[in-house]
This record gives sequence, structure tokens and C-alpha cells, in this order.
Amino acid sequence: MAQAFHATANDKGDIFVKALIFNIQRFSLHDGKGIRTTVFFKGCNLRCNWCANPESLSLEPELMQGKPVGKYYTVEELMAEILKDKPFYDKSNGGVTLSGGEPLLQADFVSALCDALHASGINVAIETAASVPKAIFAKILKKCDHAFIDLKHWDVNKHLEGTGTDNRQILANIRYALAHKLPVTLRIPIIPGYNDSRADALAFSELLKTLGASDVQLLPFHQLGESKYTRLGMPYEYSGIPQLGEESLEEYSRILSDAGIKIQIGG
Repeated sequence: MAQAFHATANDKGDIFVKALIFNIQRFSLHDGKGIRTTVFFKGCNLRCNWCANPESLSLEPELMQGKPVGKYYTVEELMAEILKDKPFYDKSNGGVTLSGGEPLLQADFVSALCDALHASGINVAIETAASVPKAIFAKILKKCDHAFIDLKHWDVNKHLEGTGTDNRQILANIRYALAHKLPVTLRIPIIPGYNDSRADALAFSELLKTLGASDVQLLPFHQLGESKYTRLGMPYEYSGIPQLGEESLEEYSRILSDAGIKIQIGG
């Protein structure tokens, strides 16, 4: 599996692993409790047609309208940025959320970063699509205080059609996490024409019960990333398609609720 981190050595022969990061977003109020810093890892092994962060896809640094996207950090360099906001984490019971892209593609770095964060008393959450080998998934999730896992489609072929990979490894990892009582939240991004029908809601409700999930977050489709495709010179399949409001998910939510699934709209 490709990884985006680099390793360098100093004149003493000490090895420093570096990860490719494309954004450090401070004062985030989502994707975990309290005030958080979200660290966005560059590189993803899915190709979701609706991706809001197309600049996250490549495993290499690139340019967006002449501006560099992606910078390599050691754990020490990244911790120096994160620790600037530690007083806010402490006051709000917040912490750091690892996002992307797919942070689990840079698992060795993420493992070391989790250790450093916990050594500094900082809560760690991770956002992942869970499309990685179970050994990597299990190792990292055991080091995180919470994980948000996307479940993009219930059907193996439709998942492949919309994301470029099927969902078999993802479902196996979700089953593992739930069976081992790991602190996870499942999320379904609701995408127009892809997984937003009544039939999809019914199928998801059956799948969630089979997985042993008791709650899920529904993430309405938005267009916050549309302009990035233009700036990167990339085609965007969902150009001009209206965003979904919470009211458009009422029936979807009701179907899942009727199946005994606790619903939260938005993250």
C-alpha cells in the first residue's frame, strides 16, 4: 500500500519520519468534542466523485493555481504547531482530529503522532474511510480516543462505482471496531442520485443492524469544495447539483429511526 510519508536522517544517523500535510485547521468545532485542531493528511486511496477536498487525493505535493499544496512535517514539527493551541483544548475538553485524505495511508507517522499527543495530554480523534488492511486499522484505532468512519454505500458494486473501490474491507473493519467496542461513529454522506433514495435508506438500515451499529450520522451533500476542482483543473461530476438541507433527509432519517438506529444529521 502506498504511503505518503518520507524518511530523512540527520548527521548522527537519526531517522525522522515525515508526513505530507495539506492543511492545519485551528478552532474546529466539529469532528470531536470541544475546540479542536484538524490536521489534514494528503493522499487518499478512494476517488469519491463528490469529494470536497480534491487537493487531498494525490500522494505528492502539487500546485493549486500556482500555490503549493502539501508540506512534509516531522512529528516534532507538527506537535510544535498543535501545542500552540493546547490551552483551548484543555479549557473545552477538545483535542486534535486527524483527517484527510486518508490518514491511515501514513500509519507509521500517525502512530507516532498519537503517542506524542497522548504524552501531552491531548485527545485524539480520526476520520477515516477504513479502506486499509485490518492490521493497520486495528493498530491505529486502538491509539485513538474516537474514530469517525464513513460508510458511503451499502452495495459493493455501487460503492466501487462511486469511490473507485469496493466496500468489503471497509465493512470488515467496521465489524471489527464494533465487535471490539472501539469508540467509533459511523457516518453516511448522503449524495444525490447515488445513495439518497428510499430503497437506499432501507438497505442501509438492514446493513447497520447486521453490523451491530446503534447510531449513525447523516452528512448532507454540500458544494463547499466545488471551486477547488476549477482551481486544480479537474472535472467535477457534481457541478451545479443543489446541496441537500436537513429537511430533505426527513424520510431517510425516519426509515433508519424506525429500524432502531439513532440519527444525528451533520457532524
